[in-house]
Formats: sequence, structure tokens, C-alpha cells
Amino acid sequence: MYCRSLSALVVVLLTFVLANGQQPSSTLRIADHACSVDFGASAIGQNLLTSSSKKTMPGSKTPVYSLIDSHLYHADFTKQQQFYLTAFATQLAEPTQSINAAVEPFVDREELAGAVMLVADKSRILGHSAVGFADIAQHQPMRPDSLFWIASQSKPITAAALMMLVDEGSVNVEDPVEKYLPEFHGQMVVVEKDEEHVLLKKPSHPITVKNVLSHTSGLPFRSELEQPTLDRLPLADRVRSYAMTPLDFEPNTKYQYSNAGINTAARIIEVVSGMTFERFLDERLFRPLGMSDTTFWPSETQAARIAKSYKPGKNNNGLEEATISQIQYPLTDRANRYPMPAGGLFSSAADLAKFYQMVANGGQVEGRRYLSDASVQQMTSRQTPDSLPNNYGFGFSTGGNQIGHGGAYSTNSYFDRQHGLILIWLVQHAGFPGDGAKAQDAFRQAVLTNFVN
Repeated sequence: MYCRSLSALVVVLLTFVLANGQQPSSTLRIADHACSVDFGASAIGQNLLTSSSKKTMPGSKTPVYSLIDSHLYHADFTKQQQFYLTAFATQLAEPTQSINAAVEPFVDREELAGAVMLVADKSRILGHSAVGFADIAQHQPMRPDSLFWIASQSKPITAAALMMLVDEGSVNVEDPVEKYLPEFHGQMVVVEKDEEHVLLKKPSHPITVKNVLSHTSGLPFRSELEQPTLDRLPLADRVRSYAMTPLDFEPNTKYQYSNAGINTAARIIEVVSGMTFERFLDERLFRPLGMSDTTFWPSETQAARIAKSYKPGKNNNGLEEATISQIQYPLTDRANRYPMPAGGLFSSAADLAKFYQMVANGGQVEGRRYLSDASVQQMTSRQTPDSLPNNYGFGFSTGGNQIGHGGAYSTNSYFDRQHGLILIWLVQHAGFPGDGAKAQDAFRQAVLTNFVN
């Protein structure tokens, strides 16, 4: 594997540096975000300053940004030492450039506006780059720190927050939802329905917390009150409207993708913890994990970094700028926009990588535990009944060797358990012209070629 060969190179490099008078101290971390290697016993790699280097691939009109550690030398380094460190970083950048080259043709053909791509393992970032444009009209290049509406990628985060309360003994996923939210008591299920009548009956059992986390409750995707956008009402009001809505089917008998279910889980978090949902996320997940760019309400500065949304142009040719129809503008409006736990978060590739590293490590990262191993196992394994074809955990799609989730505007993040890799794919598209939808697979195949094969 690529990184294994680099480990040997770093050993040689470290030996060279130490032999030239650099004294051991704390920790050495050499990385260009294409591959990174950690070694204890030297201060020479401390405080590496990461900057973005912009390039245009040969024969292409597409801007490409790769995060490369450009400040690779300590004040005490000799020029010779600086030379070897710089050469090392240049070699490390090759896999990232190969990944960019695989995706860039889709931008050149105007099938993809731009993308941010990140590859990580359980402990480090292996590649982080961007291709194309965040704003085509303004010729604003996509950058690795661009922000995106991640839509339903919010669902695993909401599920993780609830499982924290399960770990504390405050919530049991087998409990009926009405134990925590009494407004659900007496909810009925539809037996017959047509234009002239609706026949209801009492369900065989009330919906459970497990049901709402796994899309098997019978709750609809949304209620009739969530019009014209999904973020126009306070969470408590939305969830109360779900309780007033009959179930579409008996719990556990079908799978029906339901924002209402995940939002209901978030309301349980509020009632049990005594905090607003957004405060719980901020205090228990985002701030401790360092997810400083993940929010329901981007600041003015963050809003300027959000990639524009695009849809196929006329006759499915080229790209046309679009807005996100499911949420209200301006995005910074805290007075009229409310948290949407099932799909309202904005985030960056780096922030999502931190969350997925925590999950991939069984609920802990950098010495801090967020979730128990048991809760992570439950979240990331099948919770839908065996009688159903759908493979879903708690907030996570769990088919095959991958756990993760996509978003409405074509974002996707997942942990590939077979290869031990986290892949973050951030774009902002309501559909693609031509072969644009194949760009994500090109990214994946390039990752496997460079980091696995």
C-alpha cells in the first residue's frame, strides 16, 4: 500500500534529521493530507501550518485545490533538511492529484459544478482536495473548506446524540415514544383510505424509539404542516403534528423513509435532556469533536463559503444555478428558521471526517469517549426486521461493508469497513446532466486504486 512505503521513507527522513542535530522531543507528524505518518520523539513536525495550494491540471480549465502542508520546516532546520521535507510532501501529494484527475473531467464537461473530496482512516486524513467551482457565474473555485447543506447526512448525527442518552440510561430504544412524548398516546393507524373516507384502528403496539430511528414506525415523511419548507416551525410543533397524524402502516411491517421519525427522536432528546436540540449537539458533539463548521444557521462568514446549488440546464445540457427548495432563506435567519434534525445541517468535509472517525473508532477519538461500543454497534448494524428488504440501522444505512448516509443534494459520506477508509463526497446538485452522477464512483475508484490496490 502507498502509505506503508511512505512509512519507510519517513523513517529514513527522521533518521537523517536527528543525525543532523535535531533533538528528540514531543511528537512528529508529517502529513500532506494525502498520507500522514505519526512518530513520537521529535519536535520538528510540531505546529505544521496547513495552507491551500491552487493548481490547474494540465490540459484542463478546472481549478483544483489540494491541502498541502507548505510550512514544513522548523526554524532550526538547515536548508538541506528543508529540501528533503519539501520533497517528501511533494511525493505525498501524488494520490490526491490522481483522485482530482479522476473527477475533473466531469467538471470540464459541465456535468458537475465542483466537489470537495476527503479520504481518511480511523486516525488521520489521507487526502483532502477540491475541484471545480463553488460559484460558476462568479468563477469562484471550490475549496477544501467550502460548506454544504448536508441534508439527510444529519440523520446519523441525530441518532448518535440520542444514543448518548441511551448510554446514560435516560432512554431505552425499546420504549414506546409516548413514554417520553405523551402527545403520541392513542395514535391510530390507517386501515383504508380513498378520496371519500379514511378508516382507522388502534395499532398492535405504539411506535417505539427504535421504530422512529429505523424508519419502521409508519410515520410519514413529513406532516401537512411542514409546507412550503421543512424548517418553518419549532421542533416541538412539528413533532406534535406527527402525533396527530395517523400512521401509514402497522409499526415494523414496512420501511418508509421518514424525516418525521428522526425529528421525533430529536424531540425526545430535548425533553429528556432539558436542552434545545441544537444546544445538545453543540455541547455534547460539535464543540468536543472540533466540528466548528457544522450548524443549522451558518454565520455570515460561513454563508459566504457555502457552495452554490445546481441542477441540469435546459434539455439536460449544462448546469443551471438553483436554490435549496426544502429550506428558507436567508440561511443565517435564526428568527424564522428552526433546526431540522433529519436534514437541516450545514457542514464541511473536515467536520464530517471527525464525526465518522469517532464512529469508526467505536465511539471514541483522541482519548475521549462519546458513545459506548454497544451503542455504536447498534447504530451501525441492521435494525430493520429480517422480513424487510431494507438494511438500515439507527440513522445509518448499513448495507454491505459500508455504513453512512447520503443527502438530498447528492452529498454522501460513509465508512468502508472492508478497507478501513472514510470517504466524504460533497457536492451541491439537484440532479446531474449527462454522466455527472458517475463522478462519485470515479472518486471512489480512484481512492481504492491509490490507497488500497
